[in-house]
Amino acid sequence: MISVPPAQPGNARQPWSRVEFERRLRAKGELYHIHHPYHIAMHEGRCSQQQIQGWVANRFYYQISIPVKDANVLANCPDRDTRRLWAQRILDHDGYGDAHGGIEAWLRLGEACGLSREEMHSQRHVLPGVRFAVDAYVNFVRHSSWQEAACSSLTEMFAPTIHQSRLDTWPTDYPWIDVEGHQYFRNRLTEARRDVQHGLQVTLDHFVTREQQERALEILQFKLDVLWTMLDAMTMAYELDRAPYHNVKTTPLSALTEEVA
Repeated sequence: MISVPPAQPGNARQPWSRVEFERRLRAKGELYHIHHPYHIAMHEGRCSQQQIQGWVANRFYYQISIPVKDANVLANCPDRDTRRLWAQRILDHDGYGDAHGGIEAWLRLGEACGLSREEMHSQRHVLPGVRFAVDAYVNFVRHSSWQEAACSSLTEMFAPTIHQSRLDTWPTDYPWIDVEGHQYFRNRLTEARRDVQHGLQVTLDHFVTREQQERALEILQFKLDVLWTMLDAMTMAYELDRAPYHNVKTTPLSALTEEVA
């Protein structure tokens, strides 16, 4: 768990310095989903093809929701300069001109894993727990200030590590995945670092009282909860074979109608 120094007597509600505040934000990386057992298994090459495909299919719902989330940030932000910077995130995912964007890159990852585009677009593999978690994140951003939304994006501080780990291990551990499908991870190595600089600056500038700083940590924890909960749902479905309604025996509607009659 995160180790936080004890509060000093008489100084409990003083704001943290900018350096200390950033340190505490970064310390949240100890709870990033790279430490989830599902991700650990993936990193160690222990995931089956079904488990990789399930992860890719469910994360696709997250990928297509990110531009919607970012559009809500723009809608809530009155500052033109901030909007000009933040708009790049939408372009990164949706693409523009000759740039295909992150969603297209994720579709190609799915194809490299043996999923069809139709499967991913249909969302039929998306688990209810994943959908609830992602929708909760989008709704949080929709109804929050743009500064709080920016703070929630700071899980990107920890993202380059997870993308690099996949680039390092997947070619050996999962040789059945076409390496061309790894392009999304390569792209995010630079995109995430760039985005973090802006999101972190907004957070450090806006959350300046102790109460605000503690609120920022709560917001970041919420986003960590979203990512972790997504993997919990996948664990139930693809590791424990307990997908939603797995134990429910379906009865044809015609049979029920006959019983009523």
